Amino acid sequence: MNTVNAVVQGVLLGGLYALVAAGLSLVFGVMRIVNLAHGVLAVLAAYGSLLLGEHLGWNPFLSLLVVVPAMAALGYALQRALLDRALRGGELAPLLVTFGLAIVIQNLLLETFSADTQRLDVGAFGGASIELTDGLAIGWFPLLAAAAGVLVIAGLGQFLARTRTGRAMRATSDDQEAAQLMGIDNRRLYAVATAIALGTVAIAGVFLGSRSTFDPSAGATTLIFAFEAVVIGGLGSLWGTLLGGVVLGVAQGLGAAIDPAYGVLAGHLVFLAVLAVRPRGLLPSAVTA
Repeated sequence: MNTVNAVVQGVLLGGLYALVAAGLSLVFGVMRIVNLAHGVLAVLAAYGSLLLGEHLGWNPFLSLLVVVPAMAALGYALQRALLDRALRGGELAPLLVTFGLAIVIQNLLLETFSADTQRLDVGAFGGASIELTDGLAIGWFPLLAAAAGVLVIAGLGQFLARTRTGRAMRATSDDQEAAQLMGIDNRRLYAVATAIALGTVAIAGVFLGSRSTFDPSAGATTLIFAFEAVVIGGLGSLWGTLLGGVVLGVAQGLGAAIDPAYGVLAGHLVFLAVLAVRPRGLLPSAVTA
């Protein structure tokens, strides 16, 4: 039963990892860049929710009504002001720019909030659970987080497949020059893609901040888990990102069942194994549903 419980909890954790990694996968799929500021932006969203809770008394879930559009607007502005120029500087420039952005945001958070750990309070909901058997229970919050991950992945997939903007993003990802010849404004599309990515990052940040403690330096760990989920699933594949998150979560769950110290290590080992056997991931694809 311990093994079954570890797998179930790992699947739920994997849904959360997929939620965290969705924006990273989208940005890579559309623009072919890895956003190294992804993790610290999730932490920024968590702090935004924290401020709304402290000053207005808002529940973390209610704060999403402000945090998500604010982060989306930030993403649009960052793309137009910084990343557009970086993309014209070659493959290395966006990495350097996003790395510098991560350092700046992390230090601003450190100066503003100090290094003290924080946690978003979701009340009794955070500890409520459904008891399936004597040795197996599913928490309502992990279940909601996993469901949010699946819904975000599915929503992004439908957006890319069924909307005009989404199809234009797929066309730009496949052949940027041909898309431009057809009249597609790739700069606007990139800004919209980054806005959507940061909107999903905001959701992930609030769930992460409600699940465990966070501080300004938590972005590095968040980025690592998101990156591993994307690589395991396949770069640019949204459903692959969900699969990668689940594989990573189950690996960590099984590792922790053996010894709590082995949880994160088991996830890293699975990541390296997949990278060695299938370098393109389990479901390699361009940006698709």
